[in-house]
Order: sequence, then C-alpha cells, then structure tokens
Amino acid sequence: MIVGCLKLHYNRQSQPVMRLLDSYCETPMRYIISSLLFLLLVGPARAEQIPVWIGMSAPRNGEKEGIYRTTLDSDSGALARPELAAEIGSPGFLAVGPHGKRLYAVCRLPDGEGGVAAFEISDDSKSLRLLSTQPTGDGEACHLAIDPTARSLFTAQYGTGSICAFPLKEDGAIGTRTAHVRHAGSGPNRARQEGPHPHFVGLDPTNQFIMVPDLGADQIVIYKTDLDAGRIEPHGAGRSPAGAGPRHMKFHPSGKFAYVLNELDLSVTGYTYDEKAGTLTEIQTITALPEAMREVPSTGSEIRMHPGGQFLYTANRGHDSIAAFKINPQSGKLTFIEHESIRGCHPRNFNVDPTGNWLVVAGRDSNTLSVFRINADTGGLVYAGSTVNSPSPICVEFGPTS
Repeated sequence: MIVGCLKLHYNRQSQPVMRLLDSYCETPMRYIISSLLFLLLVGPARAEQIPVWIGMSAPRNGEKEGIYRTTLDSDSGALARPELAAEIGSPGFLAVGPHGKRLYAVCRLPDGEGGVAAFEISDDSKSLRLLSTQPTGDGEACHLAIDPTARSLFTAQYGTGSICAFPLKEDGAIGTRTAHVRHAGSGPNRARQEGPHPHFVGLDPTNQFIMVPDLGADQIVIYKTDLDAGRIEPHGAGRSPAGAGPRHMKFHPSGKFAYVLNELDLSVTGYTYDEKAGTLTEIQTITALPEAMREVPSTGSEIRMHPGGQFLYTANRGHDSIAAFKINPQSGKLTFIEHESIRGCHPRNFNVDPTGNWLVVAGRDSNTLSVFRINADTGGLVYAGSTVNSPSPICVEFGPTS
C-alpha cells in the first residue's frame, strides 16, 4: 500500500522518476527508503522567512517606542505581524553589520541626548540584545553607515550640520567618537537651505571615501577615511543642481555610477564615479515626479538600487508613490518606467529584499508596511496584497538571511 501511494505520488512528477522507482520493486524496504529520501530531496522547498527590522519615529498613538521586527515570506511576499524587538528612543535609521550579527541604530538616549546604539542579533534572528550606546555629542543623527570591514560607524546630523565617526570593537560595541566635522554652505531655498544639512552618510565601493549628500549646501561632500585610526579628511565634493536638496545616495553594483535623490525638487542626479580619484561627474538629472503630478506638496525621501543593478527606485512623499527607473548599463542614464501608489501615506522609507523580488514600503503616517512584487523583466511594481500595521515606520532593513 505504501509502495502504491509512493508510485502514485511520483507518477505526477515524471517518467524518469518512475523508472528509478520501478528498479527497486523487488526489494520493497529498499524501495520505500529510497523513495522517501528522494521525496525529501526533490520536494518543494520551503519559503524563506526573511527578517525585516523596522525603525520608527516618535510614536503618536501610545505604542511602545523601539525597533520592531517582522518577516517577509520569500515566495508569497506576505509579512508577519510586526513585534517589538528592542525598546529604545527614536530608532530612526538602522543598519545591519557586514557579518549579519549586529544591528545599529541612530537613537535618543535615556538622558534625551542624540546617540547611536549597537545590538547583537540572536542566532535565530528573532531578538536583539543591547551591546552599547554612544552619544553623538552634536544632537540627534538622521542616518548612519557601517564600513564593510566592521571597523567604523559614521553618522550624519541634519539639524546641526555635522558628521561623526566612531570605532567599532571586535564584539560589535561602539567606541568613543574619534571624529567630528561641521559642514558649511547654503542654497537658494531659504526655507530649507539656510545652512548645511547632511542627510546621509555612506562608503564608496572601495571603502576609502565617505559620501555625504548635504541637502542645505547642494553638495555631495566627499571625505577620505582612515578606518584604522578613525579619522576623516575633506577630499572634495560633487555638485547637485541649485535648490535640488540632495538627500540619499546609492552606488551601482558595478561601482561605475552613483545616484543621488534630490529631496526638494524630486529628481535623481546620476554621476559617473572615478574610484581612484574619488570624484563624481554629473551625467543626468531626471525628474522623479513631474510638476503636473504635484497636486499636493511633495518631497523625495528614499532611493534604492535593485540587487541586479538594472533598476532604481525612489519614493515621493505627498504624492505617496514609488518611481521606478531602468538603468542603461553602458551610460548609466536612467529611463522612467512608472509610478506606483504605496497603498499608504508618507513613504519615508522603503527597501528591496535580498532576492530582488519584493519591495517593502513604510508608510509613516498610515502606520503601514506594504509589499510589491518586482517584475524581473520590466522593473515594474505590482501590489502583492500584503499590508500590515507598524507604528510610525521610517526605516526598512533586511537581514541577516540564512
């Protein structure tokens, strides 16, 4: 009877499998064991549950303040209900360390001072244990980055116009600040560009230069870094269009191109990148939201690169949409694909999952996380029908994955 059931199951698979099973018919026990092993090997693989860490702004409805966690089903795109993983004040932007064992967050410390925090991620990626905190010494940070060798952490302080560097210890804890630099400059938008406002900090593909888009100064300020000593030195700057307000930045996987989202004029500026010289040369500025579509006040918020390097995405707050672009691999120029509604309000942040199949959008004012399937051929987005509630989400970070 067992043999018959097994043969019935495999008859639905393929004739080669049936021939393999029939060769064992005269030895029933051997047949059964072999068939069960084969079933385990060729049976449908279970979907991976990809960890997703959520940073939040100050809660508005009495929710507990801290870092939340959910999972993304790699097959269906379904999100689990987010749960609090660690209590900490205003954990806005997050970053998973290069080895997948640590999570770092900008935060508000218990004494009210702005700072950064390091957490150990449990082996099952379900919980966080606080390792250390450090004050920035210059207000609350809006962004942070970890260098790929896990030697240094960098922060950007929008309000005070500065960046900081911190050493990382072998156990992932954050050491005392080793560098602090104040920016200078302003732009033509007197309401938003009265002074410097660094909004992002990130490492270039060679891990030698730090890139800091400064919304107030219309520059991408570039620093040379000494990761062993924790020092940073001014190196140069890439220019943004006047009044554009550069906010966040991503490199192409090839390292040849870089793209900056301009918050104020809702555009993307593409650059060629000389990794030896550490210089950016503008090649194109393209709108992320045409003027005719700006029926309500809108600003750009986040930019993400598809893991394959063929598509680029940006978020439009106000219009509450994601703009999709195709990247020319030779020239680096962008071609607009489409706008997709986020099914929520105020997309402060979003991210593309490691498989490149899903895009998860955080709607800050709607308290939602919504999922979209990415068309691998066109780069277009299709709402996956998955939306969950999460308090005031403003950062989406994946990993680690198994």
